[in-house]
Amino acid sequence: MDITPAIEQQLNDLEKKFKAINQKTETHLEGLLWAKPITYWDYIQTDALLNLQIQRTTLPDEMVFIMYHQVNELLFKMILWEVEQLCHTDQPETAYFTEKLMRISRYFDMLTTSFDIMGDGMEVDQYMKFRNTLTPASGFQSAQYRLIEFASTDLINLIDYRYRANIDRNTPYEHALEHLYWQAAGKDYKTGEKSYLLSQFEKRYKGEFLRFMEEYNTINIWRKFKQLPEETQKDATLVKAMRHYDYTVNVTWVMGHYNTAKKYIESVSGPQEATGGSDWKKYMHPKYQRRIFFPELWSEEELKNWGENV
Repeated sequence: MDITPAIEQQLNDLEKKFKAINQKTETHLEGLLWAKPITYWDYIQTDALLNLQIQRTTLPDEMVFIMYHQVNELLFKMILWEVEQLCHTDQPETAYFTEKLMRISRYFDMLTTSFDIMGDGMEVDQYMKFRNTLTPASGFQSAQYRLIEFASTDLINLIDYRYRANIDRNTPYEHALEHLYWQAAGKDYKTGEKSYLLSQFEKRYKGEFLRFMEEYNTINIWRKFKQLPEETQKDATLVKAMRHYDYTVNVTWVMGHYNTAKKYIESVSGPQEATGGSDWKKYMHPKYQRRIFFPELWSEEELKNWGENV
């Protein structure tokens, strides 16, 4: 075989690559002789992926429930992958910021339009049976979703609306964590007692949450937006994209989840608790907690009516 200039250049590039990590090029080239060609199923890890769905009951529609939530978690991971790149880029250029934001928004659009899979894809009777085997587990315990929230906005915007006046950027992270809006789903503020749902969630993830809150305190999506040139922050297309992301995450997606939960939980014998025992209506409905990532991008009237008439 003739060594063409292109091949020679590739060999030189490989030499530089392996030399930089104190490796011998010939060793890696010889390794290629014995390497198996890659297949789709090995690359995607199809067998492993398809063996992660373990039912706890004999009811067929439980499999729909499991797979749907696993798809959600994969999409959350994709969102966090993009968020990490954006937020850890010093002084991101406008085009880069916009591209990352639109990717993130498309993932949430997917999540938002997918609720029919749950809402219309399970028999109510089956759900009302297998849900009891899930107790006290709950979708509330999705840690990745909490990380997305921490990375999207300043912590003050995630604080329970009743306590925001007494919390600021100097508040210790642990104190802020105790007053996040989702604490209302598992905490009695009069007694301070936490439900098993919440206590186990914090036992597993509290340390990670505190580290993440501190890490993204000054580099979250909103802070990165404020780093853009002033004229760019007023760009109509970018502002529309920011508002779309905010509304999709905090109203459209939440209401899709809310309406699906309402269909099943209240369908058989009137109002019931969620699987984890939470006050799911006040936790989920956006009009109660008024979680808004980018309040400066909304008018006073829009803020006043947040979560209404949806």
